[in-house]
Amino acid sequence: MNESASCRLIVLLPLLLALVLGGCRGQTDAPPLEGATMGGAFTLTDQNGRRVSDTDFAGRYRIVYFGFASCPDVCPVDLQTIGAGLRAFESQDPERAARVQPVFISVDPARDTPDVLREYVRNFHPRLIGLTGSAETLAEVARRYAVYYRIGEPANPADPNSYLVDHARMAVLYGPRGEPVAIIPHDQGPEGVAQELDRWVR
Repeated sequence: MNESASCRLIVLLPLLLALVLGGCRGQTDAPPLEGATMGGAFTLTDQNGRRVSDTDFAGRYRIVYFGFASCPDVCPVDLQTIGAGLRAFESQDPERAARVQPVFISVDPARDTPDVLREYVRNFHPRLIGLTGSAETLAEVARRYAVYYRIGEPANPADPNSYLVDHARMAVLYGPRGEPVAIIPHDQGPEGVAQELDRWVR
């Protein structure tokens, strides 16, 4: 097992355990990530250059996805699915859907400036917020949210920006108090996303 796979496995073990325990509960209204130690405070900069804190989302659910705007395939596919799923939920139940805030947090602070994020997030959902910050701040936020990432070496030595970022592929629904609720199944398409939101958003 290489180092990246090993790190990702360590990060995902608490989530896998939470899902197993959730499945063992049988018929229950308890969220699958109830009691998981992930999430927490942050203050970052959004795509419009404004400072945004986790407390700004108090009282709202939030879908949190970590990625980077230069991602060639995974991030745009996942964000398209999440955005389409949220739009489907909005059509189904506009009042509850209005309580869901989608959030994209960059793990590529060197390239993902507010201007870059502004152009990027508009492709996926009109309410999607893109957040960035210093390398140190983002590393701390990722740690709190149990997200692994590693910035790779440039593919072209002559171009310092020709690198990719290896990161955990995970979207998590957090509740009105910032508590982890469930992993959003973006691998099940927009319908799966909408169904999961319908299940947990009150």
